[in-house]
Amino acid sequence: MLDYVYRMNNKKDFLMAGKAGFVLGAMLLVSLTAPLTYADGLQVGVTVDPTVAVVAQDNYVYYPSYGVYYNSHRNQYAYQEHGAWVSRAAPHGVSIDMLRASPSVKMDFHDSPANHHAAMIQKYPKNWAPSRSNDAQGRSNDGRKDDSHEQK
Repeated sequence: MLDYVYRMNNKKDFLMAGKAGFVLGAMLLVSLTAPLTYADGLQVGVTVDPTVAVVAQDNYVYYPSYGVYYNSHRNQYAYQEHGAWVSRAAPHGVSIDMLRASPSVKMDFHDSPANHHAAMIQKYPKNWAPSRSNDAQGRSNDGRKDDSHEQK
């Protein structure tokens, strides 16, 4: 009988220690994840703001022959369709290979092409091609081989 009472006391002690350990562990976890403030106002600790997102800038290459912009960050083509701007994985009415073979120019804006298109069609009309003085290597402004102005 004494053996039974001894075992029961050990179980109670274990349960009490388990509860106390759980409470102490929870307090330790809270104290480690919360920033610490000292008397002089210096705050130490790591806080994570889940609402902050990493944002990469949109970069565009314009294909004047087709009026199409390629967004290299999103891997999408932007162009006007029936008077509205659309973004799609592939341009409508021209193959990607054909588009990439045409002259192109890197854009220096990072917002919507719709905001700049009127100026771009003035600066780069449909028949635009890089000049030899600006492009001695025979490459378009996006770095690809451009044969559009070589003698055939």
